[in-house]
Amino acid sequence: MSKVATSTKLPVSADVVWNTIGGFSSIAGWHPGIEKSVETKEAGKTERTLSLAGGVGTVVERLETHDDAARTYSYSVVSGPLPVADYTAMIKVIPDGAMSCTVEWTSDFEPKGIPEPDAVAAIRQVYEAGFENLRKVFGG
Repeated sequence: MSKVATSTKLPVSADVVWNTIGGFSSIAGWHPGIEKSVETKEAGKTERTLSLAGGVGTVVERLETHDDAARTYSYSVVSGPLPVADYTAMIKVIPDGAMSCTVEWTSDFEPKGIPEPDAVAAIRQVYEAGFENLRKVFGG
């Protein structure tokens, strides 16, 4: 099993950041690689369909856990063009004081169709693109 764990510090409160990224389908509002996110709920399951920037495809992800009090959610990939299988991830916002926080994005997966270092690099690139945009929005 491969793992990616990344984080970034932001000079704003955890609540402010969670209000931006904490909604399962809010990712299109803060991640530049996502053009649109459509959430569906059926049979007790919540999924989001992500339209990737540049028309390179869609990714379907299932919400596994969501905890506003702990400022965290986890999800798994149902389908999509990513070079991974059995992918599960977690996003968490951790307060570092009244006016700063750390955002963590972690995942476990099996590489699919490419060598492990390339799969890890691809997932890390997705996370870093999101973090770079959060730093533009909030500073840091």
